[in-house]
Amino acid sequence: MLEDLDQELFGVIAYAVSERTREIAIRLALGAKPGEVFRLVVGQGMMLALIGLLVVLPLALGMGRAVAGLLYGAAPNDFATFASVAVALAAVALAACYLPARRAMRVDPIVALRYE
Repeated sequence: MLEDLDQELFGVIAYAVSERTREIAIRLALGAKPGEVFRLVVGQGMMLALIGLLVVLPLALGMGRAVAGLLYGAAPNDFATFASVAVALAAVALAACYLPARRAMRVDPIVALRYE
């Protein structure tokens, strides 16, 4: 399941970076440092992951209470489980943002602006 999430998130971030290639090239041409571009892309991806976690965790708590009778050997609102899932999803999101961010750092402004 985490591999699927990682691939989907990677695909979304990679597509967003490819759509913003001109913007990134202009930023680099105007003097932005590659590290700033890296932080921009990773920050955007992690913000999406944080919003997703903030929306899904309360829903998961509610669903846990709804299916409490079906759970065996686990509490429906186990803090350790929710925390470990949130940390795992954040780690997957960071890994999925890393490669597109590295690719965005290496955009050659001249080539990217001539392309279109």
